[in-house]
Amino acid sequence: MTIGCSPPALHTPHSALHTLLSADMLTVDKLISERIESKAELISKLAGYIMAAGGKRLRPLLALASARLCGYTGTGHCLIAAGIEFLHTATLLHDDVVDGGVLRRGKLCANVVFGNKASVLVGDFLFSKSFDLLIKGNSVRVLEILAETASVIAEGEILQLEASSSIELTKARYLEIIQSKTAELFSAACQIGAIISEAGKEQEEALREYGLNLGIAFQIIDDILDYEAEEGAFGKKTGHDFMEGKITLPVILAVKQSSDSEMTSWQEMFSKEERSEEDLSNALVLLKKYKAAEASLEYAKHYGELAKQALNIFKDSPMKEALIKIADDTVYRNF
Repeated sequence: MTIGCSPPALHTPHSALHTLLSADMLTVDKLISERIESKAELISKLAGYIMAAGGKRLRPLLALASARLCGYTGTGHCLIAAGIEFLHTATLLHDDVVDGGVLRRGKLCANVVFGNKASVLVGDFLFSKSFDLLIKGNSVRVLEILAETASVIAEGEILQLEASSSIELTKARYLEIIQSKTAELFSAACQIGAIISEAGKEQEEALREYGLNLGIAFQIIDDILDYEAEEGAFGKKTGHDFMEGKITLPVILAVKQSSDSEMTSWQEMFSKEERSEEDLSNALVLLKKYKAAEASLEYAKHYGELAKQALNIFKDSPMKEALIKIADDTVYRNF
């Protein structure tokens, strides 16, 4: 299955937003470069390594776009966007240590290059830098939202850890986990754009819903691509989630349709301390048999549509159109 098939007339991913926000993103990138400098050489090296790894900067883009959509004309949104990127990057560093990640964005994970201890400590450094930038944004409410978001993300990762290797994981619980560990930061980034613009409650809620549903769609596609994407295109090892014992939507949907003997096979695979390449091959056969990727894609499309619908209260504009395209890019991406 090719996830990116028949998309609705897409351009290069995020190209419209990057064009509209090019000046803002230059400021954000400058802030990031300045803030990763440290008297500890390892901090500058490791933080620079992961920041230069080719990320899409989607979360800061969403914060900038949401502010501009609401008519914001200041520069404080750049501080907040940079803070959000630091927060996100810190979680990636910690996640890769927990998951034993090897590849991210097509490069060796920082924990492989620099070691687990350095990755955890630099992750802590980036968390502190994140909140330093957010304080300079001069909004107590923004701080409250992102502090709560950081807590929810950690909780989501722990929920995922608790659910590891459990084929009894339900779709509802899975959605709760990905909302916490992924979608909440998308949601917060968009909501904050409305807050600093002093937009009304209706606009704030609409952008919060846009970000939340976009984030859910994003994570579902990520979980599909773990099984479907070419390793070179996706930027991480194919089947990594499976090898780590993570139960994601494709597995949940395939398990639900499996026969008794197939259920036994799933149980045997996920009860192991470590899964083999043969296990992965067997899992891929069952996922293909029950068209789990296609079924999962329908859920991603649903949340992508909910994200777009949330923008209906805003007047038509190039920024609104770019945010709509982001939702389509997210669902039909193959990377």
